[in-house]
Amino acid sequence: MDMSPKPPQPIVMSHGLRLVIFLFLMTALFMATLDNQIVSTALPTIVGEFGQFERFGWVGSAFLLATSAVMPLYGKLGDLFGRKYVMIAAVTIFTVGSALCGLAWSMDSLIAARVFQGLGGGGIMVSIFSVNADLFEPRERARYQSYSSLVIMASGSIGPLLGGTMSDLFGWRSIFLINLPIGVFVVAGLIFLLPNRRPDRQPRIDYVGAILLALASTMVVLLTDGISLFGSLVSWQSATILAIFIVAVISWILVERRVPEPIIPLRLFRNSTFSLFLIVSLMTGGVAIGMVNYFALFLQATMGLSPTHAGLFFILITGGMVVGSLSSGRLISITGRYKPFCVAGLMLNVLTLIAFSQFGAHTPLPLIGFVMMLQGLAVGLGQQAPIIGVQNSAPRADVGAATGAVTLTRMGGAAVAISIYGAVISVIMSGVSIPGVSSVGSLTPDQIASLPEAARHAIAEAYGKAFEPMFLTAAALATMGLLAALMLKPIRLPTADAKPVKAA
Repeated sequence: MDMSPKPPQPIVMSHGLRLVIFLFLMTALFMATLDNQIVSTALPTIVGEFGQFERFGWVGSAFLLATSAVMPLYGKLGDLFGRKYVMIAAVTIFTVGSALCGLAWSMDSLIAARVFQGLGGGGIMVSIFSVNADLFEPRERARYQSYSSLVIMASGSIGPLLGGTMSDLFGWRSIFLINLPIGVFVVAGLIFLLPNRRPDRQPRIDYVGAILLALASTMVVLLTDGISLFGSLVSWQSATILAIFIVAVISWILVERRVPEPIIPLRLFRNSTFSLFLIVSLMTGGVAIGMVNYFALFLQATMGLSPTHAGLFFILITGGMVVGSLSSGRLISITGRYKPFCVAGLMLNVLTLIAFSQFGAHTPLPLIGFVMMLQGLAVGLGQQAPIIGVQNSAPRADVGAATGAVTLTRMGGAAVAISIYGAVISVIMSGVSIPGVSSVGSLTPDQIASLPEAARHAIAEAYGKAFEPMFLTAAALATMGLLAALMLKPIRLPTADAKPVKAA
């Protein structure tokens, strides 16, 4: 029997006030997650103004790197100082970073501003789930975190469309400056409405551990980018990055064993639930977040769809996510069990990705749409389990650190998978030669559409062959996550007046 202490009462007892605070939190989450999607369709316009096409990818990567690197630090700061002021600081930094992005005068200044913006974005994504842990008891939390997932999904589905529309109507700077009034509104609401539950212990920050963890996280992303850029893991650039990563990880472990308040307490790894969910989160991040851009590329390059028509298919993915997330959140809330939904989601992920590996230029579009909807359902089913599981398994004093760790692995998994998928496609497409086409990989959808029929067909076939191993690679990642999920203990979440128990 689990002898863990009785869960504490929610920080706000009024249900109505909890809902109002939750709406402010969701507004902040929507702002932070939308910004990572909205910039994608505006990037060609930005590059057209500033030039330096070789830095195209860094506008997104800089935000992702900064976001991932600071997530564990924000989780720990919330444990030490209370969630309220850490959350307010994160929203403030993000808002200031948005203003700097909107005022950028060069590609370098924009990338630097995106780094600053990401320092706040990472804190928003982690702190919101930690504040939810203070607002709601475990089973009720499952339902409300499903709503959080819906916000993330909504931002992913409307972000590209909104970015293109705003860029056309008001200029690309508007996609960043729109965050200023929203950020001020959220900060004001949190200041006046959200209580601060101060921890009992004396705050001591592990600065060295935070720097080493941020360095290791950055090296992982740079390593995978380096492999695709330099072509080999044994190139001196990639070997140097790998050596820095290994030294940073070993140093971080040594530091965390000795400091009184580690960023991610090593004691968390003694619980198999925490360790296994890190693996699950790493793999699901690579499949759920990392696949989005490649689904769009598949629809446009292999199926010949326009960007607008390809975007319509993402409604099916989002619809599947909505159904999966809401249903799993409610069922977890009712039954208290999260493992079955994690396993079911990953199993369905494996099947849908294998199915995609068999699709080509002649596959009927309704079949592709149906499988994309199943893919969204698979992602939605497993969306809640990692955060709920680690928050339930961690001691109350370490909830923020545990939440930060699982969110970091999810974002890190996405960053690594994006580079792996790109490397797989690049290796195959680099050997493709089509008469009358100088560089197949550099063609836009509009340029492909203007080519003769024979050339368009050859390009579609070439991309179809490149996507087969890429989708199988994604299926392999989902399989690794599934194996970790199957090893989870069948824990049942406690109610407000009960203790967590292991299911029979």
